[in-house]
Amino acid sequence: MATEFEGKRVLITGGRRGIGLAAAKAFLAEGTKVAICARSKDAVDETVATLAGTWPGQIIGGEVNVRDTASVRQFVEQVAVTWGGVDILLNNAGESHSGTIDDSEPEEVLNQGNILQYGHYRMAQAVIPHMREQRWGRIIGVNAIVGHVPSPGGIGSNMNRAACIALSKSLAIYLAPDNILVNTVNLGFLESDLWDRHYDRLAAPMVTREAFRKTISDFVPLGRLGTPEEVVGAILFLASEQASFVTGASIDISGGLFGQLAYFPRLLRQMNEAGC
Repeated sequence: MATEFEGKRVLITGGRRGIGLAAAKAFLAEGTKVAICARSKDAVDETVATLAGTWPGQIIGGEVNVRDTASVRQFVEQVAVTWGGVDILLNNAGESHSGTIDDSEPEEVLNQGNILQYGHYRMAQAVIPHMREQRWGRIIGVNAIVGHVPSPGGIGSNMNRAACIALSKSLAIYLAPDNILVNTVNLGFLESDLWDRHYDRLAAPMVTREAFRKTISDFVPLGRLGTPEEVVGAILFLASEQASFVTGASIDISGGLFGQLAYFPRLLRQMNEAGC
């Protein structure tokens, strides 16, 4: 059955897993053409091969380092030449780092910013000419709530995510005359292998992995972690004609998690001290 997305051309960064992969599947199911990219060529090729089994002719991929302007521009041009343009950009590539001003070197924060705020900037800059030519486009940033509700244990993420929100709002105003809508979704705690990495780095030896995960889940007002699929609905809405008057929006998808973030580092310390 044809949908309003039929034939649209979607570019997704960080598209081989998590939210990027969930979004790719959702857009493909709607009849779009999807281009995914990530830093690992082998991983991208494997993902493309898997998706092509269900949606042949609708999916391509490429190895892209969003920290490298030439790499970004080359891939966007490849997509535009292959499909005749780009309609929707999902700026999903990113990474998260914990740390305070006492233990985060400026270079670490700068490197994270090169992936987040400048990675989003590079991709947007590369697709805008194609969207401007057709006078239609959607740019959606996958961001985090720490961009406007700072966590004391993640100063680098706070700074860089805030910059991503500012970039989105700035582009929304600037590109409105071109009918290019720019919005961001800000995520809370989602199911991800990120929590396994946090456990290995943050939890005391006597704290079990199950207890750590339960503490994280209980911290969310809804009492659980979200899933990538639960984020995709908002992404599809922002890419659709139903959102034709929505630009510059910053939508939180967090299960009710907001100001509680200020207490999160203290909760982890208490958990470790108690040996839960």
